This record gives sequence, structure tokens and C-alpha cells, in this order.
Amino acid sequence: MATLSVVIPAYNEESGIKEIALRVLAVKDDLAKVGVDQLELLVVDDGSHDRTAEITSQIEDVRLIRHPQNRGYGAALKTGFSAAKGDLIGFLDADGTYPPESFPELCREALNGSELVIGSRMAGAESRMPLTRKIGNLFFASLLTLFSHQRVSDSASGMRVFKRDILERLYPLPDGLNLTPVMSTRAIHEGIKMKEVPITYDERIGRSKLSVVRDGSLFLQSMIWTVLTYNPVRILGFLGLLGIAFTLLVGAGLVIARLSGVTTLGPWGVAALFAAVVTGITGVSVFALGTTFNYLISLFYKRPIRQGLFGRPLFKVSLDHHFGWAGLVVLGLGLVISIVSLALGLNGWEINRLWLYLMGSAMFMLVGIQLIIYWILMRVLEELSQRELLTKKDLGTA
Repeated sequence: MATLSVVIPAYNEESGIKEIALRVLAVKDDLAKVGVDQLELLVVDDGSHDRTAEITSQIEDVRLIRHPQNRGYGAALKTGFSAAKGDLIGFLDADGTYPPESFPELCREALNGSELVIGSRMAGAESRMPLTRKIGNLFFASLLTLFSHQRVSDSASGMRVFKRDILERLYPLPDGLNLTPVMSTRAIHEGIKMKEVPITYDERIGRSKLSVVRDGSLFLQSMIWTVLTYNPVRILGFLGLLGIAFTLLVGAGLVIARLSGVTTLGPWGVAALFAAVVTGITGVSVFALGTTFNYLISLFYKRPIRQGLFGRPLFKVSLDHHFGWAGLVVLGLGLVISIVSLALGLNGWEINRLWLYLMGSAMFMLVGIQLIIYWILMRVLEELSQRELLTKKDLGTA
């Protein structure tokens, strides 16, 4: 049998705290049917200025914890997590939007092997969520799916149940409203077994404290920075490939134009050409930076690189191992083009016939040098990341 500790963070929720607390306590019998024999309810009053704490203190079987001043949604939840006694910990908002009656189903999934169970408002159950928030939740869930190679329908749900022993892997978590998307992002990248269960969603009691623009931008920044601490090449690699793809597209356009008999470039053509040079060089740099960061993260966590651009290796040898010879080839190509251009210039060709080739040779040489530099850097980082393992192997302790 198990114990569930439910944490409710509350800030100026006098109009709804009693109703939601009583609804949580009312599911005790249903929890027993799925294997949860004890229920603990904690309300963390986050420095409220109304009667939230007073009303809560009068509810039987509710443990009240008070912050002397407002510290934030995430901070209130973490206070509750630290004080909770259960081996299962759940939480939901105090505004009545989430259904406590779904806790038994979430707990059933947790007891059946899932480590983090999320009540999904976007998985098909009846929802009275405002359209703007529904669009925002769909955007963030899609973004996390793109970042993490795992399908997610609701990255910011405020109703969850998780096993206490995963807290160390989830921490650190922020103090603000962005705790939930960061928790989801960290859980996926930590390899935590996550399950989504459809839940209903209702209109809140009282005034909403969520700002679509302010909190939406905070969610976005939090998710991006969290992913960058686990798998930087997932973001930086895609950005780099976009830059490289644009350069290849412009290059293909130039070839097609030449084959069609066009020998001069107009203002837009020149602008596209210069943009292609910049995005091509930048794209290679950003892509290589992402792979380099993955090695640094491997060193920091003292474990092999677990993620990559596509979630699994596409080649038997990691792509960055090819940077060295690829850099030499590209650098050599740039040198050949520059030498030929110089020879043609010495033989009377005008500069307006050579500038395009000279620009191309400069781009190839810069890209080649970048690839060689990053190849050297990553070989050193790879050697450092394997040093401890190789030492144990030589000593026979591996």
C-alpha cells in the first residue's frame, strides 16, 4: 500500500480553497481502491493577503504551511514537496480548474510503473480552457515534442502525481509558474518514465494570475535553456542546418541561373548571395557549437552523450568525427578556387568576372578552418570524457 501527499499552492484563493480541499479529501475511498491507503493534504499559503490561510486552518485533516511573503508558485510547491511524507506526491491548483477526482487514475498509473503521471488537459477529455491558453499549451507541447523526441500533449499541466524518489533527478526547479514545463522537460531528458492521463479542465474560481505574454515568454525561455543543458545540438544543430540549407538553396539558384544563360546578378541576387555566405558560415559554426556543448555536458554529468540531433545515431561513427577530413576537403576546395581565380586574373580576366569565385573560395576556406578547429576541440573533449573510464579499465576496476 502507498501514501499520497497532495500539495496545493495557494495565493489569495479565499474563494475557492475550501471547495478544492474538500474535493481532494473526498477521493480518499477511491484512492484505497487503487492501492493508496493513506492521503495527506498540504496547503502552502504563499504569503496571501486575504483569508486563504484562515479558511484553510479551519478545514479538518488539512496541514497548513505558510510563507511569510509571496515567493512564487514553484517555491510554494517545493516547500510542500519537502514537507510531504508520502511515497507518492501529487499537486494541483487551488482555483478549481483541475479535477481532484482524477487522482485515483493518476495514482493507478504511478503504481503500475510510471514515475511521473501528468493529467493532460489536451488529450481529448472535456475542457473549458480559454482559446488563447489552449493555443499556447498546444504550442509548448509541440515544441517540447520537437526538442525531446517524445510525444507530449500537455507540457504545463498543473495536476500531476510522481514518485518521491525522482525528485533529486528533477531538481533544480524554478520558483515561478514555469515549474511545470521545466519539470516536463527535465523528466524527459532524465529518462524518467512519464505517462499522460486525460483529465477534464474547468473555468477557474476567482481572477487568473497568469499573463499570456509574460508567462508565455518565461515558459519558452525556460524550456529552451533546460534543453540546452541536456542536449544542445538538438536546438543549435537544427538552427545550423537551417543556415546551411539556405546557403545550398541560394547556391542551387545560382547554378540554375547560369545554366539558363543569366550572367549578371541584380540587387536582390547580390543580397541573397551575401546572406547565403553569412548564414552558411554561421550555420556551420552553430552546428559545431551544439556538438561541442554535448561533449561538455557529458563531462559535467560524467556519463556518455545520451542524446543527439535526431535522437539516435545516423552513422556508425559520430558525425563530428568526420569534421576533420571534411574540413580539409572544403579548405582544399577553397584554395583551389582561389588559385585558379588568381591565375585567371593574371591572365587578363576582369574582377567583375572573378568576384563571385573569390567570395566562394573565401567561404569554403573559412568553413574548412572552422571544421578543423572544432574537430580538434571535440577530440580533446572526447578524450577527457573517456579518461575516467579508460583509467578504470587499465586498473581493472571497470
